[in-house]
Amino acid sequence: MFVDQTKIEVQAGKGGDGAVSFRHEKYVPLGGPAGGDGGDGGSIIFVADEGLRTLMDFRFRRKFKAQPGENGMNKSRYGRGAKDTFLKVPIGTVVYDFDDNSLIGDLTENGQKLVVAQGGRGGRGNIHFANSRNSAPEISENGEPGQFRTLRLELKMIADVGLVGFPSVGKSTLLSVVTSAKPKIAEYHFTTLSPNLGMVQLPDGRDFSLADLPGLIEGASAGVGLGIQFLRHVERTKVLLHLVEMDPENGRDPFEDYEVVRKELQFYDEKVTTKPEIIVATKMDLPGADERLAEFQEKLGADHKIYAISSITHTGVQELMSLAADELAVVQANDLQTEQELSNNEVKEYKFEKSSEPEFEIIQTGEYTFEIKGEELEKMVAMTNLNYTDGYMRLARKLKTLGIDDALRDAGATNGDEISISDFKFDFVE
Repeated sequence: MFVDQTKIEVQAGKGGDGAVSFRHEKYVPLGGPAGGDGGDGGSIIFVADEGLRTLMDFRFRRKFKAQPGENGMNKSRYGRGAKDTFLKVPIGTVVYDFDDNSLIGDLTENGQKLVVAQGGRGGRGNIHFANSRNSAPEISENGEPGQFRTLRLELKMIADVGLVGFPSVGKSTLLSVVTSAKPKIAEYHFTTLSPNLGMVQLPDGRDFSLADLPGLIEGASAGVGLGIQFLRHVERTKVLLHLVEMDPENGRDPFEDYEVVRKELQFYDEKVTTKPEIIVATKMDLPGADERLAEFQEKLGADHKIYAISSITHTGVQELMSLAADELAVVQANDLQTEQELSNNEVKEYKFEKSSEPEFEIIQTGEYTFEIKGEELEKMVAMTNLNYTDGYMRLARKLKTLGIDDALRDAGATNGDEISISDFKFDFVE
């Protein structure tokens, strides 16, 4: 089954907790703190794999979770970091954040990696909190929570040359003739329900990938027929072979078919219509096809050249593949030149920006209850070890520094009101 869209959830590993510990050697008075740091949690990383052609692996398993880091230990021993979780995806996979539809990354090369959920850093042990005023701190950090994301994966097949046209114009037949691909071929519309990909190898040593894209009909860009389900795959191709059927018995006008497909491509993405296009007249072995071709050429105009082929008799097929390879070489040369120009003109400027204070929002949830919301603030509370009094005091100082006390007073909090930050609850004291 060909799967080119799916939704998954990824949860990176939590960082290990820092330890609170002290040296206890017999002859080392005032040994001081010896709690080690926690290890970093594992990240979730996508890897583009040229051996995959579909997102089928994500159809039945939708949730992925990386391992947490190991907690810190006594005697200043650090916890072990967790291994990252690598998930293989096909080349051409585009990753979006499901909640805001923002683009996270586009995997277009074999072996390319993309971190989609960052593992949390390990919490610091109490060896980092000793100072002249507190030489034996009972303070440590919990590990940072791993990043959680809901993702939308979209596969846009990468092919050098794409076959477009109405259903049953001979796209699958041509693909089967010039490559080793075995697409489904039958005498009815929409036999191709998913893109098929094959490699064309020419006698002169050149080769390129050729994709048979499902048939387009009027209204495809608005969801008619197969709709835009497979139109996205046209975006990746560099050269288009636009196949138009010359069968006199099909009851359609070749020129109208050509115009409809061009219009649907333009409605979907105007950039697609700027790609190099080779107009191909198919089924030229049928009686009356020459007359249909002459009419089509007259309506199209002398500015457009049409290449006539028959996939059954193989007439003109080899010449067409050579022409496609020539067009592809021109496109690739232009792309290379553009990349070089961008690389030469690229100026990177790095600016240090001081991190802003955590933003928060205070919501009154009851007559005597308030809730404080804020992603960074909630993370700070989650990373505070509240098993020791020193941890409570450190958190209280941080909250006061951030202006939480004043903000609560402004929101109407009074002595004894219950305040909650995520799962942490405390009483407001004037």
